[in-house]
Order: sequence, then C-alpha cells, then structure tokens
Amino acid sequence: MDKKKATLTVDGTVPIELDVLRGSLGQKELDIRTLGAQGYFTFDPGFTSTASCQSKITYIDGDQGVLLYRGFPIDQLALNSNYLEVCYILLYGETPNLDQFYKFQGSVTNHFVLHEQIHHILRGFCRNSHPMAMLCAMTGALATIYHDSMDVNRKTHRDLTAKRLLAQMPIMASMCYRYSRGKPFIYPRNDFSYAGNILYMMFSSPSDKYVVNPILERALDCILILHADHEQNASTSTIRTVGSSGANPFSCIAAAVASLWGPSHGGANEACLLMLEEIGTVENIPLFLQRAKDKNDSFRLMGFGHRVYKNYDPRAMVMRDICHEVLNHLEVKKDLMEVAMKLEYLALHDSYFIERKLYPNVDFYSGIILQAMGIPSSMFTVIFAIARTVGWIAHWKEMHDEGLKIARPRQLYTGYTRRNFNSKIK
Repeated sequence: MDKKKATLTVDGTVPIELDVLRGSLGQKELDIRTLGAQGYFTFDPGFTSTASCQSKITYIDGDQGVLLYRGFPIDQLALNSNYLEVCYILLYGETPNLDQFYKFQGSVTNHFVLHEQIHHILRGFCRNSHPMAMLCAMTGALATIYHDSMDVNRKTHRDLTAKRLLAQMPIMASMCYRYSRGKPFIYPRNDFSYAGNILYMMFSSPSDKYVVNPILERALDCILILHADHEQNASTSTIRTVGSSGANPFSCIAAAVASLWGPSHGGANEACLLMLEEIGTVENIPLFLQRAKDKNDSFRLMGFGHRVYKNYDPRAMVMRDICHEVLNHLEVKKDLMEVAMKLEYLALHDSYFIERKLYPNVDFYSGIILQAMGIPSSMFTVIFAIARTVGWIAHWKEMHDEGLKIARPRQLYTGYTRRNFNSKIK
C-alpha cells in the first residue's frame, strides 16, 4: 500500500504524524495506531468510520453500489457461477480449474455425515424452539465432536474445519426445520448440487422419489451467492473478535450465528416480509409511506437503506429478477410482489427517500422468494446463515493466516470520577 502522511494537532501540542493508507481500489484510511502512545483514542460508536483489519476478501463501494468478491462483481458471480465455486474463490482467492473444483467439491461432500451425538442434542430442544436458537447451539456443540482436529495454529486443521462447516451447516439447518415439524431427518446426496441438497433435505419424503426443481435450485443457489460475504458486518466482525483470542472455530461460528439472528442484521428479510404483509394491498402504500416519514410513528420501512450502501444495493437488482422468475414459474399469488414493486417505485420517486438515499436492499425481495419456495419465515435467517458460513470462515482463516492480534476496543468513560467508599449496610 502506498503510504502518505497526515498530521494531527490537538490544543496546540506537537503535531502527531499519522500514516495515510490506501487500499487497492483507492479507499483512504488514517493509521491511528500511534495515537495511544500519545494519550489519545478515537471515539467511533458502532465502528462506522473505523477499519478494524485489512482484508483481501470483499470490497464494497457504498456510494457507487459496488460489491466485489476477490475482485469479481457480485452480479457476474450470481449469474455465471455456482455457490461452491464462489466458496472456493472466497476461501482461496482465485477461480478453480475443473480439477480443482471437483477436488474441492469432493472434499466438502466427504463430510456430509453428521455425528450422531448432534441428533441427541437437537432432540433435547422443545419442538417449537426458534430454528436459529437450535442452529446456534448445534454449531457450538461441534466443538465437542471435533476437539482432536481443532488446532487453530495448524493450516491443515483450519482447512479441514472450513470444509466440515460448509458440509454440515445445511444438514443441521434442515434438521432444525424437520425437527420442528416432527419429520424424519434426511441426509444429503452426493449427486445433488449444494442448493439442491438444501431443498432435498428440507422438503423430501423418505417414501417418495424427490426431483429437484431446477428453477428453485438455481434461485436458491443465487441467494446463497448473494449472501456469501459482505465485508465487516456485525456477524463477521463478531467472528474476528471471538477468533482473535484463539477460540475454537465452532464457537466462533456459533457467535456469528447469534449475531446474525438480530432483526437489524440477518433477520431483516423476515421483518421486510412481515411489513409487506402488513401493508397488504397497493392502495395502502401511500398511508404507510406517510407513516415511515413520521418520526413519531414507530413504523419503519424495512428493506430500504443500508449502513454501507448509499446507492442501489447491487444484490437487490439480481434478487428482483430472480423473484420474477420464481413467481412466474410457480404461478403463485403475486400480491406481495405487486406491493413490493409499487412500494419500490413510489419510494424511489419520493424526495424524502431520495434525499436520504434509501434504496431497496437485498432483504427487500429475498423474503418473497423464500416464502414462494415454501420456506417458513422462521427459517429465512437460517438460510442466510448457511450462505454466510463461507464468508465467516474465509475471514477467520485470513485472520489466522496473517497472525492474531486480540481485539481490545477502548471506551470513552463517562461515569463517576474517583470517590471514597463508605459502606451503608453496617
């Protein structure tokens, strides 16, 4: 990185010299690591202006609406690749040739069998437990199974863990779904695609031959690709924070699953679908737009705006086309889609939303697609977790490859000054 200098002067003191770091695509960062030695720390709630690490995995330009995985545009990957190929790219940095891909695919499918003890853990949960709660617990429990091959300091162990998680996360996710419905568990098949196996494990019956619908298979594969990674979001930052202590990888992924569960993160697509259902019809949209503008109204317009994007989310454009294809293929009732399209149109032509750069994001359409596939809303974030697992692993591996530095944020203390203690209970 090309380094330049900046100077910071506080209250007329001797200027502090800071390096200016430039990323490969021109983004600029001030290297503030020397400030601590001078007695200063920066105050940045939510880390909205702080780079906690350097990474070669994913790049986002929120102003231009750009998302790149290892330099490849997200729309090109979604339309021309498949999820396991994207997994290889995220994990290893380059596109695989045919031999490399088949070897990687085989090394993932080799771990398609889940340890029987995980079944016993799952059966200890109430059947009406939220699938994300079960998935979080089961993921953490894998540390009790694979404790003999979890030396995070060994590259071979890290690579093995990556393939185990890619193989077993969709199995555990489908088990959560089927357990809540009292259905027998289904294991994946080596002759099905990654997305096809998710559909097969969720919806097949042991007594009937299951044929994967190619339109739904491709749609789900695109959804997995679009959600595979997204730079330093809350759950990815979580895995880097937990992993920085040298913690075992399964507890790191479990922590990321817990973070993803929040409605402001992975739960947003479920919240968006509920909002569209609340609006109900196209005629009701103007009323809800007015409510969204009213600061005294608790109603929020879900699926619009993003912490990073100040332009159209590039994933949303792909998702919209997938949504049309799925709904047309299934010939399902399109009321929600009509509401979504009209809401998008009106919001994009409303000065209130234009001035605030509130464009549709990836969550705006994904819930409609998943619902049309027959996936219940309680499973939406679980599908997200399956997709994001590779991104979490890629960042965890990169962090270990570059050497650990334990996370230790500072704070701005606003409590009492020093005072003497006198007990009031004597």
